[in-house]
Amino acid sequence: MPTTREAEFEPTDPALREDVRRLGRLVGELLVEQAGEPFYQRVESARAEAIRRRNAGEGVEHLAERLSGLDAAEADALGRAFSTYFQVVNVAERVQRIRRRRDYQLAGAAPQPDGLHDVLLRLRAAGVGAAELLDALPRIDVEPVFTAHPTEASRRSLLEKEQEIVRALVADFTGPRTDAERAVDWARLRMALTSSWQTADLSPVRPSVQDELDHVDFYLSDPLYRVIPVFYEVLEQAITDVYGTCPALPRIVRFASWVGGDMDGNPNVGAATIAAALRKQRQIVLGCYRRECADLARLLTQTLDRVDVDERVLARFAAYRELVPEAAAKIRPRHENMPYRCLLQLVGARLAATAHDAPGSYDDANAFAADIELVAASLRAHAGAHAGWFAVRRLQRRIATFGFHLARLDARQDSRVHAIALAEALGRLPDDAVARAAAIAPYAHGARVLTVRDEDVALARTVAVFATFADARRRHGDAALGAYVISMAGSLADVLAVLALARAGGLVDAGGAVPLDVAPLFETIDDLRAAPTTFAALLADPVYRAHLAARGDRQTIMLGYSDSAKDGGILAARWALQRAQVELLSVARMHGVALTFFHGRGGSISRGGGKVTRGVMAAPRGAVDGRLRVTEQGEVIHQKYGIRALALRSLEQGVGAVLLATLRPRAPEPRESRWREAMHALADDGASAYRELVAGTPGFVDYFRLATPIDVIERMTLGSRPARRGVGAGGVESLRAIPWVFAWTQCRAGLTGWYGVGSALERAAARGDEALLGEMARDWAFFRTLVEDLEMLLAKCDLGIAERFSQLAGPLHDAFFPRIVAEFERTVAWLLRLRGRERLLADDARLAQSIRLRNPYTDPISLIQVDLLQRWRAAGGADDAMFATLVSSVHGVAQALQNTG
Repeated sequence: MPTTREAEFEPTDPALREDVRRLGRLVGELLVEQAGEPFYQRVESARAEAIRRRNAGEGVEHLAERLSGLDAAEADALGRAFSTYFQVVNVAERVQRIRRRRDYQLAGAAPQPDGLHDVLLRLRAAGVGAAELLDALPRIDVEPVFTAHPTEASRRSLLEKEQEIVRALVADFTGPRTDAERAVDWARLRMALTSSWQTADLSPVRPSVQDELDHVDFYLSDPLYRVIPVFYEVLEQAITDVYGTCPALPRIVRFASWVGGDMDGNPNVGAATIAAALRKQRQIVLGCYRRECADLARLLTQTLDRVDVDERVLARFAAYRELVPEAAAKIRPRHENMPYRCLLQLVGARLAATAHDAPGSYDDANAFAADIELVAASLRAHAGAHAGWFAVRRLQRRIATFGFHLARLDARQDSRVHAIALAEALGRLPDDAVARAAAIAPYAHGARVLTVRDEDVALARTVAVFATFADARRRHGDAALGAYVISMAGSLADVLAVLALARAGGLVDAGGAVPLDVAPLFETIDDLRAAPTTFAALLADPVYRAHLAARGDRQTIMLGYSDSAKDGGILAARWALQRAQVELLSVARMHGVALTFFHGRGGSISRGGGKVTRGVMAAPRGAVDGRLRVTEQGEVIHQKYGIRALALRSLEQGVGAVLLATLRPRAPEPRESRWREAMHALADDGASAYRELVAGTPGFVDYFRLATPIDVIERMTLGSRPARRGVGAGGVESLRAIPWVFAWTQCRAGLTGWYGVGSALERAAARGDEALLGEMARDWAFFRTLVEDLEMLLAKCDLGIAERFSQLAGPLHDAFFPRIVAEFERTVAWLLRLRGRERLLADDARLAQSIRLRNPYTDPISLIQVDLLQRWRAAGGADDAMFATLVSSVHGVAQALQNTG
């Protein structure tokens, strides 16, 4: 049982507290069984010391000394033990979220906040009638975009075991259980946990693009495939409860993926991986449909002597006997008078043929959907509403969402790659952007076509990508292709280059247009500031305007949160993103174009992380307008979609926020002009302080490389993408944003998300703006969200542990760490002052508790990592057992902190 000193680290909710205790006891029993009583006692001793030092507010010296000098095997075992403890805390918290949702539903007094019932009640209270709501629903398009992420690479086998643990815990509160049933639940839970202990967290082999695809497809094909119909049922019920009626709903949610299509800086991705990704996703979803049709065939056993069946069903069955005769021959004679069952068997055969491009294939998902609609309509017309129609309706929802492609595949490539490819075909292009666009325009328009010669290696590789898209469009349909994103897009020429290369690859529709949504990505501070000018140039160009007209006058623009924050710090980045949206919307309205913003967010605060619902409501008025397209990465995917109940909750929150922002956006605020002026100055001051440290102080890059485990991260087998752009050591600018943020998170400093904020707030107060800043933190959704995100990030930092890492930098520690500490303390002090709080997260007890629960397990892993890192570097940084243990520690800290990259 916990001691008095541990009370601070116990959950306040009784049910969560009991789950944490039960799972903690089970982990203790596991450690004794698998590693012995002495090892377990060592773990408990270190854990107790970590709790004691936290409660006493002491430094980490004593705990660090206790954990120093371990050999690689013992360090790895201790790290894994602590990691196992907070992994069960993670699971317990997820189960608590499920329990909380269920408690709301059972109580029935008030809907769960931010759920669909709650949102619709708020809309009705704001004057939104049924007609207005139903008119808006066809415009709602929520599209999470899953990306590969090198800071989260849990094996699928471990994800499946976690699901088993969740099911065992959920079974305990979903209804009365006998002692025997509980014993079985406990045995299942113990088996999953023990099996996880005996499985390495990470593979020693760097994952391929195929491995990353498998990882993302786990979420699409299991939790999300299963929960999508439930989401629509919840929405239908909510509309019915609030407005009294609910007609048929349009498709509101769909999914996309970058895995296999994100070529930017990744030489492992190209035409072959694009084709493979589309092919695999098609195989997965067709397999899901086949299994579901088989289940429906066993369910829909109605016989013609008992109930009427629509003549069209009988006619379709007869036609399919001729189309797939081998499958028809397998129908048992005793089932011949079960037309639904027989038809669904042959539908399954057509799906199998489609998977192998064999005779009898479906042309597209619409043809399959038409067959299922025949069955649904017949059931509705012949007393089948309660005899199978519900199950058929669920399949229809899945078809509308996933088609034959599962998720739309985006592609991304750096504009400089396109420029190199074009230079091979056209010779050196003009340096002037206007002249360069003029040279490319005839090829973008189709008046001329690029010629690919044998020696044009870059051109051939790039054109092959578009040729693959052209083939995919023929094989999988338009719905399978997402956006083509251009990184570092800075001019009209960068966009016209894509159209020219697409035409060279044969990606042209029957009308002569390029059937592809081209999305420029604006990611640095300078690019975001120039984005409205660039966009205006696009819309003024007749070639691109003709392309956009063929796409329904709808433009997608991607906004990059990662490089903007790495470039200028969080204040400058967030403000540049906010201003860019306002100004881009103005340009779009001027030209009569509908604009969709694609938000390239990561998991960490400095990469746009935080609650999507808050972000949606803080967006500029008109920026959402029914559409939300946002990247989901790494641990965020797992947190939001790894468990069905939580996937449903995440979808509800996302769609609910979009409905609110679309139908009742924030009213115009007369004070906002003053707020914008203050924010502009804050952003400039924050960027100045941030850049002074990161780019303006000699030796900072050396300090970064010594005071963080970046050298370990760069060598880890976590993702298929290199950690750097190009080759060589380079500076911060050459490092990708994910490892840059990940490294600072690992050392518990989190510098990338807050540095410069305190100095900027202090300078604003010196100008006499303190009262104005307090007003902004209270009343301006944009600034309030930023402050709340910063609070969460700062609460997860631990400068005592960060100091241990910093000391690895030798003399550079004294040059840089005092500055970091001073800015951290300044930032915390000013945020608390603006919010009128005495401590961080004072009004978010649940998050504060979540962080406290993990700290006693995370701190030892961090300190083990510091000690190992020092000894590993001193020994020459070999790829040995110590390095493997370091890798394991990095993974453990990432799982504990959750918002890592």
